[in-house]
Amino acid sequence: MAERAFFIGAARHEAPALTPGLHITATPIGNLGDVTLRALATLAAADVVLCEDTRVTARLLERYGIKVPMKPYHEHNAEAVRPAIIAALKAGVAYALVSDAGVPLVSDPGFRLVRACVEEGVPLTALPGASATLTALALSGLPTDRFCFLGFLPQKEKARHDLLMQFKAVPATLIAFESPHRIVDALADVGMALGDRRVAVARELTKLHEEILRGSAEEVRHILAGRESVKGEICLVIAPPDEGQEQASAEDVEAAITTALQEHPASKAASLVSKAFGLPKEEIYARILRRKDNGA
Repeated sequence: MAERAFFIGAARHEAPALTPGLHITATPIGNLGDVTLRALATLAAADVVLCEDTRVTARLLERYGIKVPMKPYHEHNAEAVRPAIIAALKAGVAYALVSDAGVPLVSDPGFRLVRACVEEGVPLTALPGASATLTALALSGLPTDRFCFLGFLPQKEKARHDLLMQFKAVPATLIAFESPHRIVDALADVGMALGDRRVAVARELTKLHEEILRGSAEEVRHILAGRESVKGEICLVIAPPDEGQEQASAEDVEAAITTALQEHPASKAASLVSKAFGLPKEEIYARILRRKDNGA
C-alpha cells in the first residue's frame, strides 16, 4: 500500500484517508510552491492519480515526496479508459484527477469523466487552486466584473477571426489561450475583428520569466513582432467593448469609405474599411449601397 504521506522540506505529513469518489484537484500552473496543502494530502491519499501526462505530474509528486500510482487520462485515451475508471469508482476507490497545470476540466477532456460520474451517481468533490485564466485576468489591468473564457483560439486565421467576431459585442473581458508561435497573428486578428482594443499578453505565469505586456492590440503586436522569437505558455486577455478604446465617429467611417472607393471597387473598399475600424463588413457594404441608391 502507498505510504499516504507528503513532505514539505524534511517535515513528514500524514495524509488522512479519502472518501471514495473522484477528487478533482487543482495543481500549480508553473511554480510548484503554489500547490495547496489540501491538494498534497489528496494526492498522497488517493488510490490512483489520473493525469494528462505522467511525466509532468511526477515532477510535482517527487517535489513533495508523494508515492502513489498514476494512470494517464487524456484526450487520446479518454473514451477507451473511462468505463474502467467509472467501474472502479463505483466499487469504492478514491481517484484524484489532475491536469498538467491548473484546474482540471478547463480545456481538457475531464468534463466527460465528471459528466459520467454524475450520470452514474459517483461522489464528486473539487479542490480549488491555481488558475492561469484568473491569474492573467488579475494582472491584466482590465475589467474583472464580467469575463468570458474562449479556450484555445483556432489555429487557422479565418476560424480565429470568425470566433472573435462572434464575441465582439459581448460586454465582458475576453480570455483565451494562445500559442507563442501564433500570438502575433492572433493580435492582428484581434485588431481586425474587434478594433484596437486594450489587451494584456500574460506569458509564463508564476514562472521565472513571467511577463505581462499591456497596451492596445497593435502596440503589443508590434512589441512581440520585433522579437526574434516568443516562448512560453500565453494567456491573452482582451478588453470589453468601449473599455479604453476610442470609438470612430460616423464621420470618420464615411470619410474612410470615400477614400477607399476612390481606388477600389465596393466590395474591396468595404473589406478595407471594415478591418480599419473593426466593424462588420456587411455594415460598411450597406453604407456604400445606400450611397449608390442616393446617387452619391
